[in-house]
Amino acid sequence: MAQQFSASVIIVGAGLGGVAAAIGIARAGHRVTIVEQARELGQVGAGIQVPPNSSRILDRWGILSKLRPNAMHPENITIFSYRDGSTLSSLNLLPSMEQIYGGPYLHVHRATFHKALCEEAERLGVKFRLGSAVTGLDFEKTAVKILNQEELSADFIIGADGLKSSCREALLGHSDPPRVTGDMAYRIVIKTEEMKKYSKLFTLATVPSFYYWAGPGGHAVGYLIERGTSFNMVITAPDELPDNVQSTKADIDVVRAKFQDWEPRFKLMLGLVKEAMVWKLQNSVELESWSHPSGRFALLGDACHATLPYLAQGAAQALEDGAVLGALFQKAKDESEVFDALKIYEKLRKSRTTKVVRTSTKMGAIMHMPDGEEQRERDRKMTQCAPFEGYPNGWADPVFQKYLFGYDTETEVEQAWRVYESEKE
Repeated sequence: MAQQFSASVIIVGAGLGGVAAAIGIARAGHRVTIVEQARELGQVGAGIQVPPNSSRILDRWGILSKLRPNAMHPENITIFSYRDGSTLSSLNLLPSMEQIYGGPYLHVHRATFHKALCEEAERLGVKFRLGSAVTGLDFEKTAVKILNQEELSADFIIGADGLKSSCREALLGHSDPPRVTGDMAYRIVIKTEEMKKYSKLFTLATVPSFYYWAGPGGHAVGYLIERGTSFNMVITAPDELPDNVQSTKADIDVVRAKFQDWEPRFKLMLGLVKEAMVWKLQNSVELESWSHPSGRFALLGDACHATLPYLAQGAAQALEDGAVLGALFQKAKDESEVFDALKIYEKLRKSRTTKVVRTSTKMGAIMHMPDGEEQRERDRKMTQCAPFEGYPNGWADPVFQKYLFGYDTETEVEQAWRVYESEKE
């Protein structure tokens, strides 16, 4: 169907979710400007996981083929006991994910992922306005207020400015700072050439997989990135950072002491660490609504459904948001239908992301169990039982896995729009 009108859309935030939304909406024939406070495009961090529910979107957009050469294809998700390194649970990813869900499970450097999205957005004509910090919104004018007192107006605004969202606060009408969760995370990158010097670490350094250690009070994940030259690690633990510190350089000796009771391979890897960062894990209170009554504004990504990283779905959910928005903008034949499309977007995405956020929190509680009978029963279920609904390894739970990885944005939009049009008749 030919696009019958072209709306102007401002997206606040050039993170993964904001750029994904820009791609989706620009593909539908609309004029998109991304307003970003940073003066240069880029992403902080190292590895990122790209599960099938997001890799299928990237494939439809023609981006997956550009990511594949620089991505790692993990063979399995393997959960180890922190105590002795024994395998508690293993789920095949390669080739199962692509065979079952039509998209691969990938590991890639976050900067590589972000660059690929930005390049596609620019190819589609999306304009990036950098160094423009948004200080507020004017819902009557459908305008964003920039730090230098300038206002930019458009037909629609999408707030994708992350966990510390000024757009969310504007919608709520009051301050809404991120909420502490009681957890913190260490970010570590180890060169695999160093790991290969030790026979105990050779498999971890050479076989692409999603390695996971379940321990008391926290867990660790590790996987290869940058064509296998680096091993990306994230280790969670109870939050010990001062209230006013969001992230800082970690004391490596303190990290090693904290995990001195973990299995030999893990301690050996920590011995190779040169430096690490630690950051406070935060989320936000669930919102009653993501959109403004004017019908011209909606939130997206971490700005409205920030999640803990325990399912590795934060970026994937933001990508789904952008794909759903784009597909709905494609369906809308005029401005009034975009008003309705934003309502449908919230209806489709709010229930989905709420379930994923809550399940991620639950997964953290399951995998962070303290030593004791409950932990032993968890381990028994993983080692002795075939995956079942409610299985401790949420990725292997056959019911939840299908819900998580099988979600198709185009199918969801097609079904919802069909209902919408039938109700209009």
